[in-house]
Amino acid sequence: MRLKGKIAIVTGAGGGFGEGIAKRFAQEGARVAVVDLRGDAAERVAREIGEAAVAVAADVGAEGDVQRTVALTTERFGTPHILVNNAGTTHRNQPLMDVDEEAFDRVFRVNVKSIFYYVRAVAPAMRDNGGGVILNVGSTAGIRPRPGLTWYNASKGAVNLMSKSLAVELAPWKIRVNALCPVMGETGLLEAFMGVPDTPENRAKFIATIPLGRMSRAEDIAATALFLASDEAAFITGVEMPIDGGRTV
Repeated sequence: MRLKGKIAIVTGAGGGFGEGIAKRFAQEGARVAVVDLRGDAAERVAREIGEAAVAVAADVGAEGDVQRTVALTTERFGTPHILVNNAGTTHRNQPLMDVDEEAFDRVFRVNVKSIFYYVRAVAPAMRDNGGGVILNVGSTAGIRPRPGLTWYNASKGAVNLMSKSLAVELAPWKIRVNALCPVMGETGLLEAFMGVPDTPENRAKFIATIPLGRMSRAEDIAATALFLASDEAAFITGVEMPIDGGRTV
């Protein structure tokens, strides 16, 4: 039980990578706040986990919702030891000039501003509790970007760099911060990332760029998150961890 006694908040946990992380953390002994904009999805995941989980319907880009998430988690379980900023969105893969301002603002609100809110809400409590772990889900898009996703790539570049800066600034508070950088995964955003219909033929074109020959899966991200959240990674902070089958080599 590598996370026995730990309390975690996982955003975007109503499906995809976040669901995988929340369930793996619970299997390893953590109590988990399952946070998602879709309340029904959060309830489903929390119900499947059991008593070790609480569902929270929240907009991660709204400061009031973020503060409410932290308050509910603390009331139910105690001070969070682990924060996973996983919630994310994208614009459709298309020429950069075709992405409108509304889509741009949504991407940065969910992918970047949410981390600003959650760090400000959680880090002081972690400090007063002796430390903690923050994991931000960045992307290989912030390391080796693809055409057609310029504004999404920029948001994930911000997440990756922010994680390094947070690691340095929060180190005196005994808070470790690392970025998880998955390659394109089998999630609900896949078709938007590809910008073409999700067919075996179109998947094959993208898979051909990944040396290990497949897309990332929730269990890949969850396993890495578990390691970085555990005491086994006690001396690891400020890392951009590619989970990419060799895509960024």
